[in-house]
Amino acid sequence: MRIGELATAVGVTTRTVRHYHHLGLLPEPERLGNGYRDYTLRHAVVLARIRRLTELGLGLAEVRDVLADEAGRDLVEVLSELDEDLARQEVAIRERRVRLRALLDAEALPAEGPVSPELAAVFAELAPLSDSPMAAKDREMLALIETTAAPADRERLMAALGSAFATPEGAARAHEVYVLLDALVDAPADDPRVAEAARALADCLPRELLPEADIDHDDSFLRALYADFAPAQAAAVRGALRIVTGQRSGRQS
Repeated sequence: MRIGELATAVGVTTRTVRHYHHLGLLPEPERLGNGYRDYTLRHAVVLARIRRLTELGLGLAEVRDVLADEAGRDLVEVLSELDEDLARQEVAIRERRVRLRALLDAEALPAEGPVSPELAAVFAELAPLSDSPMAAKDREMLALIETTAAPADRERLMAALGSAFATPEGAARAHEVYVLLDALVDAPADDPRVAEAARALADCLPRELLPEADIDHDDSFLRALYADFAPAQAAAVRGALRIVTGQRSGRQS
């Protein structure tokens, strides 16, 4: 058989056959005098087995193990591992569908994209502040924190946010801070209103959102954070973090 005839007989492409040759999964036959490969029934049998194994979900490295001539891994062992992996995927898919269903059942998705139900509840309380540029930045930052935090930290942080802001009273406090910070957008860093905004922000910040260690203001992430604000706004945020650090260590600010 020619390569095209073999591929057609087994139901794959000639490119797939050549790929299996390259990986060493399918032995290459001898070439005839005219340069063409001459495939036998044995090649078709092996190729068909490779197809069956890959259709079950085995990776090509696992297929190689199964096909190995010497001391290959037992097929039952490989298939058992595959079954366990598929079971884990099923659990993950069910969890993702629950999250998707919650998002689809919501009245509207936040502009920041899909977030957890806990953070969505916080955003819902802060919704009347949607015209505040600083509120928009804050929502982006909270979505970033939720995405990058470790699972245990994420649960703790979302609980802290819910306690602090997912109530009318918490949203009102946030509104006061956003008004102060929005007013600093065109102000210089030494504007006298910076101190007031810093104190208000420090009083509003859930302590669980901040690291337990002293805050390194030269940290690359914080530098990027400050650079995203106007100078006076950055000064207020920096001042609020220093107030919190001072309170935590018992120093006066």
